[in-house]
Amino acid sequence: MTNLNFDKLNGLIPAIVQDAFTNKVLMLGFMNREALEVSLKTGFATFFSRTRRQIWTKGETSGNFLKVLEIIPDCDGDTLLVKVSPQGPVCHTGNDTCFNEQNINTLGFIEYLESVIENRKQSTAEESYTAKLLSSGAKRIAKKIGEEAVELSLEAKNGTDQRLLDEAADLLYHMLVLLSSRNLTFNNVIETLKSRHTESKVSACDVENFKRGEKQWGK
Repeated sequence: MTNLNFDKLNGLIPAIVQDAFTNKVLMLGFMNREALEVSLKTGFATFFSRTRRQIWTKGETSGNFLKVLEIIPDCDGDTLLVKVSPQGPVCHTGNDTCFNEQNINTLGFIEYLESVIENRKQSTAEESYTAKLLSSGAKRIAKKIGEEAVELSLEAKNGTDQRLLDEAADLLYHMLVLLSSRNLTFNNVIETLKSRHTESKVSACDVENFKRGEKQWGK
C-alpha cells in the first residue's frame, strides 16, 4: 500500500474500523507503518498505542480479534478505512462498538454476499458453484429457484425450524445469483418494495381524506 501520508501525525495515521457486514463504525485507532504491515500480514487489525508507545493487536487479551477483510486509504492518503469481521464485542467495556451502539444490520451481510457473487463472475465453473450457475444462464438459475421454493414449502409443512431456515437461505442465495445475472441487486428489490409501500400509504390517505370531505361538506 503506497502513497500514505504518515507525516501529518508524526508517524501515525488514523484507522476507522468498520464492520464489513453491517457497515457500523466500531472504533477509531491509529496505525504506524509497522502496525499496518502486521495487519496486512496476519489478517488481524493491529494498532499503535499512543499511551504505551507500542503496537498491539486488537483481541490479544480479550480474544475478540478483528479479522481484516479490506483496508482502503482515503483520497488524501492520510486516513484508513479498515473493514473487518469482529470476533466479539469491540469495546473494552463489553459493548459492540466504542460508541455504545448495537452492531446489528443483517442487510449488510446481503451486500457483502452480493459482492462475493460478483467476484465469482471472474471464476471458472470448475472453481465455483456460483460461477457455474452464472454461466448456465438466467433460465437455469430460475429453474433452480423453483426447486428451492418447492423444498422450502415442503419444510414449512413437515420440517423443523432449522431445516426451514436452511431452505430459506438456499432460496435467497439463488435469488441473489439470479439478480446478479441480470445486473440487478437486492437493493433494487428493496426500492421496489418501498415504492409500493409509499403508493399504498398515499392511496390510503386519499381514501381517508375523501371520507372526511364527505362528512365535512355533507356530500
